[in-house]
Amino acid sequence: MEDEERLCISSCCSDWMSEMPSGFWDIPLWNLAIPGSHDTMTYCLDERSSVLKSSPSLLQVLDTWFPCIVRPCIIKWATTQEDSISNQLDLGIRFLDLRIAHKIKDPDKVFYFAHGIYSLLTVKEVLTEVARWLDQHTKEVVIIALSAFDGMNLDQHRDLIQFLISTFDNKICPNHIIPSLLQCWNHNYQVILSYDDSSASEYEELWPQCEYWWANTSDPKHVISYLEERKTEGRPGHFFAAGLNLTEDAKYVLSHPCQSLQSMTLSSYSLLLNWVKQQRPGPGKSCVNIICADFVGAFSNEFTQLVIGLNQTLLKKRLDL
Repeated sequence: MEDEERLCISSCCSDWMSEMPSGFWDIPLWNLAIPGSHDTMTYCLDERSSVLKSSPSLLQVLDTWFPCIVRPCIIKWATTQEDSISNQLDLGIRFLDLRIAHKIKDPDKVFYFAHGIYSLLTVKEVLTEVARWLDQHTKEVVIIALSAFDGMNLDQHRDLIQFLISTFDNKICPNHIIPSLLQCWNHNYQVILSYDDSSASEYEELWPQCEYWWANTSDPKHVISYLEERKTEGRPGHFFAAGLNLTEDAKYVLSHPCQSLQSMTLSSYSLLLNWVKQQRPGPGKSCVNIICADFVGAFSNEFTQLVIGLNQTLLKKRLDL
């Protein structure tokens, strides 16, 4: 029995949910350990675009006068991922952190992603790619968290929501369901859409904001202590994410001119992954659910494999009963 139910973790995690032993099938997805990517779309930031209109006024002025200096610097510190969205899904990522924005002079229904500056790819291009990926992996379930919505008005929210519903259609899991793998498979649900804006409240296709634990520090030890503190307060009842991402400030950037977010992150990866190894999913007060990281494909996809492997503890608990 124990051998048959053992969770298999390999370097290829493109179909890890469909390969889960039957002991996991009826567990709510918010009680599983799920790997996620922080700021999923920053692999395609556009160096030719201006900074966001919500950026500090000083940064906007500097961008106007010195774009050839400002924009490369922003990209160096705003790029959190290297892999395309399809590659991230192939790596086993099942939580996508999408920060949405609209450019003031663009058509009303054209939306981009943003982190300091705008992305090259549009929301339509990327989410169409995700829908195609899901067509090829019919038993995988992806949580898509949309937030920020820089420069968007209510009509644009409605346009975006209609696009989401038409793109994912019957794949969308409604917000009144308790989603387990078996529940999703029985109804062909593959997408859980979290929409962090009040305009989503009238749609059963949209889930509320997915709480994200963010330490806002460049020190990995402080990230870990922050996450441990949050765990003592108790986990939310539904989906939530613990962010391993480091965050620089202006002082750090100026004092480390030869670094980038990637070099800062990868130098701390082993410490952050050691914290991951100690975590447990489940409904308990100190349990985790989604764990998000930057540069998720680093070190031969170690992060994703570790997070998926945490689910083995759930199986052991059931076998012990």
